Amino acid sequence: MDIQTEKRAEAAGSEIDRPIPSAPSNRVWGSDAIAAAIRELDIPYVALNPGSSYRGLHDSLVNYLGNSRPRMLLCLHEESAVALAHGWAKVTGRPMLAIVHANVGLMHATMAIFNAWCDRAPVIILGATGALDATRRRPWIEWIHTARDQGALIRNFTKWDDQPSSIGAAQEAVLRANLLAQTAPRGPVYLNFDLALQEDEVEAVPPMPDIARFAPPASPEPGGTLVRHAAELLGRAERPVIMAGRGSRDPEAWSRRVALAAAIGARVMTDRKSGAVFPTDHPLHATGPEGAELLGGADVILSLDWIDLAGTLKTACRGRAPTAKVIQVSVDQYVHNGWSMDYQGLPPADVYLLAEPDAAVPALLAAVRELRPNPPPLPAPRPRRTPPPASAFESASIIEVPMVATALKEALGDAPTTMIRLPLSWGEHMWDFRHPLDFLGTDGGGGIGSGPGMAVGAALALRDTGSGRLPVAILGDGDFLMGVTALWTAVHNHIPLLIVIANNRSFFNDELHQERVARERGRPVENRWIGQSIREPDIDLATLARGQGCVGIGPVEDPKKLVAAIKEAVAAVRAGKVCVVDVRVAVGYDPSGAAGILQRGA
Repeated sequence: MDIQTEKRAEAAGSEIDRPIPSAPSNRVWGSDAIAAAIRELDIPYVALNPGSSYRGLHDSLVNYLGNSRPRMLLCLHEESAVALAHGWAKVTGRPMLAIVHANVGLMHATMAIFNAWCDRAPVIILGATGALDATRRRPWIEWIHTARDQGALIRNFTKWDDQPSSIGAAQEAVLRANLLAQTAPRGPVYLNFDLALQEDEVEAVPPMPDIARFAPPASPEPGGTLVRHAAELLGRAERPVIMAGRGSRDPEAWSRRVALAAAIGARVMTDRKSGAVFPTDHPLHATGPEGAELLGGADVILSLDWIDLAGTLKTACRGRAPTAKVIQVSVDQYVHNGWSMDYQGLPPADVYLLAEPDAAVPALLAAVRELRPNPPPLPAPRPRRTPPPASAFESASIIEVPMVATALKEALGDAPTTMIRLPLSWGEHMWDFRHPLDFLGTDGGGGIGSGPGMAVGAALALRDTGSGRLPVAILGDGDFLMGVTALWTAVHNHIPLLIVIANNRSFFNDELHQERVARERGRPVENRWIGQSIREPDIDLATLARGQGCVGIGPVEDPKKLVAAIKEAVAAVRAGKVCVVDVRVAVGYDPSGAAGILQRGA
């Protein structure tokens, strides 16, 4: 991403929350030195929810740094603050800062931190604790907000945490946090600053070392006999399959993946747990239902950091080991620690390239082209499912989720759009991805509530990097309700964003689970809605949005009014607004036609 574009965009909005300049002074405090180290990272924003444990650092960011690089983005909940930083990272590949208050704020933020961990997203979280010197704590409040080992709360799902005890150690910790968060496999890191360290006066701010000498390392490119062996397998393969998993938003890396698939004639599987990594309308792209059959018949499988490779192969091969040779490209095992099972099953690998896919694909492509200079012809395009035409709305009585896709296409045309989030009910056939920023993937941790916060962070990054893209998040009603207060931050900071709520008034995925259990036990499936349905009263989601300054449209229940509502919403976002459209969709739409999705969601 163009950092200069990002800086110009930030400068254009710098009137927001601009502080009164401080009078000249030679006095400095510990938090000033910590803020000076943070400034060296050149990170434009810090998302935060206030707290007294870091009041010293808060003052330094405002009055010592002038609330600029980083500029504060006030959030109404700590989970939203970290989710916002996560959304930023999904677009830029770089970290944003988030600050949470003491142990209580960190407890609020844990789900969002776990999401970043599972999604391998670089996020730098700063926190604080009441003075470790007990004689300096205020009565009651600074005792309950002090923990002996605060980082233990999240140590099992962060790459690193630290509680520095001096200014020099704090400066070094800031540099280390930045380096580790961005070193593959990327992930969240946590720094905890003692209140006394922040608030003690110091003689001067120590000089910072040259930050360029502490930059994260470039991803190493594999080479030698392993790459040659992998290329030989791919070059000789008759039925190769590429499982394209985690990948960057880099268009050049995208083009190289397409070129590698074409060079060997491989069918390519993608997974919505990851962002867009391959054009879904390409002749070599395989749709979801084809995947199991392709894997079962493949002779060589190339996994590019596929999430849950073992589980996918086990399902496709009906519990047996795959007969195909498996080439695994990943560095994911470097962050496994045994607490979280996010490492999934243990996959077989005949060739293991310990590298990121973006670093391995160029070497594989060059070696394959050397061995096989003439690529096979592309297959003929196959018939593809499409969403219903807008004309079908005239005779429809209810809105189904594919109609939302149709209405968006009617409103957006060919305008560049980023789908920040899509619900479980969104079928593969509803929208094509032709660029790495067309879709950003899921939250990582498989929970609910992150959607609004991540959408705000991603929309901010899309705005500041001059992408020219319209940011769209299609959220479930449960996800929206848990994180709705994140939208105030978007409105306050003039971050254009369109949120369309596929509102089925239920935690419907869990209804499917209850139905399956009831069927297995011979009990009434009609009871599946109890403890799941969000009705009586139905919640007016558009009113919740308007209460935070958004444009709220809906609820839209009549299919004939859907296109007009979405067009109104798109016009509002193009005018710089945050707009939420509450679309009441039919309860029970399942794009696969099968119940029992093993993932919680609404």
